[in-house]
Amino acid sequence: MVVTTAVQFFESLFADRPARCRKLHNIAGSVVILDEAQILPLPLLRPCVALLNELALNYRTSVVLCTATQPTLGKAQGFKEGLEQVRELAPEPPRLYQALRRVGVRHVGALDDEALAGHLRQREQVLCIVNNRRHARHLFEAIAEEPGARHLTTLMHARHRSRVLEEVRQRLHSGQPCRLVSTSLIEAGVDVDFPSVLRAEAGLDSIAQAAGRCNREGRRALVDSEVLIFSSPDWKPPEELERFASVFCSVARRHREDLLSLDAVEAYFRELYWRLGEPALDKDDLLGLLKQTREGSLPLETLAARFRMIQTTMRPVIVPFDPNNDEAVPEVEEALRDLEYAAGAARKLQPYLVQVPQQGYDALWRAHAIQPVAPERYGEQFVRLVNPRLYDARFGLHWDDPQFLDAERLLW
Repeated sequence: MVVTTAVQFFESLFADRPARCRKLHNIAGSVVILDEAQILPLPLLRPCVALLNELALNYRTSVVLCTATQPTLGKAQGFKEGLEQVRELAPEPPRLYQALRRVGVRHVGALDDEALAGHLRQREQVLCIVNNRRHARHLFEAIAEEPGARHLTTLMHARHRSRVLEEVRQRLHSGQPCRLVSTSLIEAGVDVDFPSVLRAEAGLDSIAQAAGRCNREGRRALVDSEVLIFSSPDWKPPEELERFASVFCSVARRHREDLLSLDAVEAYFRELYWRLGEPALDKDDLLGLLKQTREGSLPLETLAARFRMIQTTMRPVIVPFDPNNDEAVPEVEEALRDLEYAAGAARKLQPYLVQVPQQGYDALWRAHAIQPVAPERYGEQFVRLVNPRLYDARFGLHWDDPQFLDAERLLW
């Protein structure tokens, strides 16, 4: 049994280097299980589906797609060059869906931040998921004095987030107040069980993931477990999410009785793919490139260069401080010292990395708040935070305080 990531799996199949391709013969005749199949990147969706189809039809590979929101990727469902000979493994999906329903989902319309904060104050245990980090911080600040108020963001490093989640689980288990405001990061397989969840409008697959944090263990009655979807007039959705939210709202008007029904999920993905159009599902026209190639002359180098499942301009920053006391974490300091002569020490630093956008990285650099580690050997590959005041136990890393940045410039 081999456990790997979708990124490693697909990029290896589109690679042009022997080191990455050497493993490929083992995939023939095997069973490939893809968890959370709905999150395959849309700009590469058609090449990914074509690849899975090729493995299944010509390499005796059994492909299993696991997800609570099954995308409509079958040829019989209208997906061009889609999967063939597809069948459900679970018997009678509609019956199973009804038997396993744990939550009720409804759209409550527009909620401004004041109304949203009111919902959080009224409920003893509640999770609120919004679409960007600034909104999450602003909303948390509005309820920070309430018992059990907590905040979760990707601006916290992984070890810090684990501490927050452990405290959240303890409060939920013991029945203490717990009001958690989070970005969508909590939807990625985080095991928490709230009686109520509020979710800003997003794609139906994201809403289903949010619903998975409500009555997760099935100990409450369906009527006592609610997921409320809201639009936020104070915060426009990020551009990349706006289209998904729009498709969800369109589907929600036709499936008011059950927003997560199997019919609603199928309608959502059909409309999403239709709105995007075929070219958007193969942004770099990789399939077209293959069709135009002469026999025996595959453009492997071009395919490998263009097939990138993760497109990001984020920059990693190492945070060596304990957020509760601003003191250096000994194991991080040790790894930073080892890094100067042993690149393998970088693995020990991964739990303390925060990914920041380029503009945030530039702001930290201008303020002399970060500095490279062993620059003569690595350049700017490894950069550490040197000012503990910019890492907060409640908010994680922050660089958007103009007064602080101005003061820092005066000091240097």
